[in-house]
Amino acid sequence: MRRRLPRTLALPVTTAVLLLSAVPAAGQTTPPPEPADPGQAPISSPPNPMPTGKAIGEAGTALGMLRLLPQAVPTSSVMPGMDDELPKQSALEGGFGISSARANSGAYLTYERSIAEATPAGLSVAGNAPQAPGALAQTALPDNPRPRSVGFTAPENPLLNLSGLNGRVHARWSPTMGPCVGTIADASTSVASISMLNVVPTMPDASQLTAGSERLRSALGSLPGPLAELGGLLSGGGKAKPNADGTGSVLSMPNTLATRSVVRLVDMPGSDRLAVESTSTMQAADINILKGTPLGLTIKVVSQPTLRVTSTGDEKTSKVEYTAPVLAVERGGEKLFELDAAHPTKDVPIGVPLPGLDTLPGFEKVKGTPVIGGVAELADGGLRQLTGKATGFVLDVGVLRLSIADLVKKGSYSTEPFEGYQLGASARMLDLRILPTEALKQAMPADLAEKLPSSLAQLSLGEQIVRAYAPAGGVECSTTAPPAPPPAGGGEQPGVPDRLAQTSAAYSSVPLFWTGTAMLLIGVVLVAGLPTRRREEPAGVKPSPRPREE
Repeated sequence: MRRRLPRTLALPVTTAVLLLSAVPAAGQTTPPPEPADPGQAPISSPPNPMPTGKAIGEAGTALGMLRLLPQAVPTSSVMPGMDDELPKQSALEGGFGISSARANSGAYLTYERSIAEATPAGLSVAGNAPQAPGALAQTALPDNPRPRSVGFTAPENPLLNLSGLNGRVHARWSPTMGPCVGTIADASTSVASISMLNVVPTMPDASQLTAGSERLRSALGSLPGPLAELGGLLSGGGKAKPNADGTGSVLSMPNTLATRSVVRLVDMPGSDRLAVESTSTMQAADINILKGTPLGLTIKVVSQPTLRVTSTGDEKTSKVEYTAPVLAVERGGEKLFELDAAHPTKDVPIGVPLPGLDTLPGFEKVKGTPVIGGVAELADGGLRQLTGKATGFVLDVGVLRLSIADLVKKGSYSTEPFEGYQLGASARMLDLRILPTEALKQAMPADLAEKLPSSLAQLSLGEQIVRAYAPAGGVECSTTAPPAPPPAGGGEQPGVPDRLAQTSAAYSSVPLFWTGTAMLLIGVVLVAGLPTRRREEPAGVKPSPRPREE
């Protein structure tokens, strides 16, 4: 195990190092600083007139997420005793094609009232997300009459391949009406093609299956590649990154797909106030699994997912609307099954053919490659469905679990920063997990089997998160009356302190200068006015009448 550990973590560590310099993280609004003196003057003054509209909303959408060893790393917390209660993090979590739209009327900094951001990629290592440049962002205030758009260059990494990545952002905020501008924040990303995961670095190696039978060890030795490459179905970890056309990758998408995240204000029936609406949408066409092999699967996206949350400030009228995706799974043009709200999950087993399978009728030409979903590959390129007797000659060591939706929603009343109702929801278009089987664990020593996580890798497409928070009664679009003008006769305006606080020695420099100058002038006058004394000449020395003795 000591020899295996560095090689197992090689790709995650390499990915982390390569992405650290090019991965932005979603920013948080700056909290207001605490004053040193409670009675000091305010740092900034509010606008005049003051907008009354208050709204908080955010929407985020990711084209894809890659998680290695999900729920395997304990979460650290500064609160005592909370480490065991918090959910565990992934060893490595990376996202790409991320669009984020946020609005917050209570943000301390004015340019954080509205933020639209498009990010080429994001990274989290053991739950810690580094922050680095690379995103396209637009903030307000000041208001932006036009959006920004740019093409991204995806960071080099060994686990995914992106091409044609573009982003577009637009952030709006009115200095007088606040969030009452219609669409507050709008961000979108698009990508031409994606290829993800050409190796599963967390899959146990054949050398670790010492508790397995002799038949299993013989079968693993005859596979074209190691288990980390799914027995040769993947292109392998020796490549710098997956192939651009998607061959040899666990998952790939050859056609353009896009995300969009929007936060805006919408009308409330029977009221002149507005509601906060956050929307996340995802568009995709075809999804390929194990492309380039006869055992590959094609997923047709029949219905695009849309997740929308609307908050009116009241639980009874606030709502979550979700259009679940409908995915049709095919192989060679033949429909195998469909994933929808009624059937959200399907398991596709990954099996290793054991010696003796080629002796069964119909399997004489079977290839020594993994069996996917109960279908074996023949030497002539054909496929053969396993019969009842043939299943005894195949040992499932992994499972490809496909699932959709996974909708989670949560709402609550709140009084900070204003009284109202907040509602949030999250969902995913497609989850692909690579799970170890019980047979794989039994083939490993007990100490290693206990450390094997329940999921080796997880690929998520169309990850959506939205939240909306409106004040009770809805968002009011008006302004407060300007403050009263100063008295006609002039005078000091209310609220002006009698004396400013002295915060440095600069406040005393001018008085000291004039005091010193005055003292110098007084000294000059005193010296000039005093009478002068006549200088007496010293008396001359008379010569001695007697010469001095030698």
